[in-house]
Amino acid sequence: MAIINYIMSLGASVMMPIIFLIFGLLLGLGLSKSLKSGLSVGVGFVGLNVITQLLATNLGPAVNQMVKIYHLHLYTLDIGWPAASSVAFGTEVGAIVIPLGLAINVLMLLTKTTKTLNIDLWNYWHFAFIGSIVSIATNSFWWGIFAVIFVFIVTLVGADCSQQKLENFYGKDLTGISIPQAFCVTFIPFAIVTNWIIERIPGLNKIDLDAEKMKKRFGILGDPILLGVIIGILLGILAHYTVAETLKLGIILSAVMVLIPRITSMFIEGLSPISKRAQDIISKRFKGRKFNIGMTPALVIGHPVTLVVSLLLVPTILFLSVVIPGNEFLPLASLSGLIYIFPLVLPYTQGNVFRTFITGIVSLIIGVLSATYLADIFTAAVKMVQSSLIPAGTTSVASIDFAASPLTWLTYYLSTNFSIIGPLLLVVLAIGLLMYNRKRISQE
Repeated sequence: MAIINYIMSLGASVMMPIIFLIFGLLLGLGLSKSLKSGLSVGVGFVGLNVITQLLATNLGPAVNQMVKIYHLHLYTLDIGWPAASSVAFGTEVGAIVIPLGLAINVLMLLTKTTKTLNIDLWNYWHFAFIGSIVSIATNSFWWGIFAVIFVFIVTLVGADCSQQKLENFYGKDLTGISIPQAFCVTFIPFAIVTNWIIERIPGLNKIDLDAEKMKKRFGILGDPILLGVIIGILLGILAHYTVAETLKLGIILSAVMVLIPRITSMFIEGLSPISKRAQDIISKRFKGRKFNIGMTPALVIGHPVTLVVSLLLVPTILFLSVVIPGNEFLPLASLSGLIYIFPLVLPYTQGNVFRTFITGIVSLIIGVLSATYLADIFTAAVKMVQSSLIPAGTTSVASIDFAASPLTWLTYYLSTNFSIIGPLLLVVLAIGLLMYNRKRISQE
């Protein structure tokens, strides 16, 4: 556990470049190209962390002000994903989740039940999280392992199924790349169902507005650089900011809208040589098979629609959280991370702003209810692993990522209820997904 905790404490900005360097060398890319690829990814993570922190630092006070003004107080406090990741890797299950996940991945590759090699080791904390809370709730290491395996299977199958749409939507730079991140994969069904329903509603099915059409239709008003200012001013007004504070928030959000896409291009720059080399080797040595490299969703979170919809959802979910029946969770610390809901939603909504926004609302409504349900075990896990993460005077905590994922709720609920029936249902679902994916891969 000490070794794993040390490695994870390095953070993605250090860990992922090392992984890329090793992976590049194993692929025969050469030291200089492998090193440059790894450093490009590392620089991308540093830049992304700086901009995300800038967003959180300036969005946080506005959100807190709105909470005070409109009395948006709920029982369960949002302490953000860093707390969730600390809990994830702070248990016995979390300590072995990386070698366990890699072993499952290799087994699925050998049995042709996946095409994805998931090297996004930093985001293995999602698997560790569900395993940790299940093991704590059941007081069983093995039930925690069971939960990890189930979520890993679902995530890899989801990454495979969405890969072609991902490539078609985001462009050729992502050829042979998939996103096996459990939180992102969760929201694919929501995008599919939302699209299906909207397609059958006259009037709504005619609303077709993506980033390029917004620029053409609204000119400068549809440009991300101005949309950031407009959204910032809107949030400033809702927070009763002064004119100066409102304008400052607008400029900062405008900067976020412009800089995140440019920073995420560093990920593509680092990934491209390794991806091309991997595809060359695969085409020569594994004729008739296609493999994907599983990468972080940070590659694509800079899409304008993702940023616009995420910022619009901030005030929306704040006010909805108070009126949703049964909800006790108010998202605060996690709001700057809403962008991670949409990397695999946009390929299904085709970047349609309206459909993406509706998908986001539905996802978050169900998400806050999931976080409410998991708050007790989340709080118990934090107390067991690192109680200092719970602010004084707070008795219940949760976070959007990964507690607001319906996949987390489903896995936890069926793993810890109905005696053996619940786990059996998960086994049947996992086997069904494996068989479906194997058939789909064989047909390709």
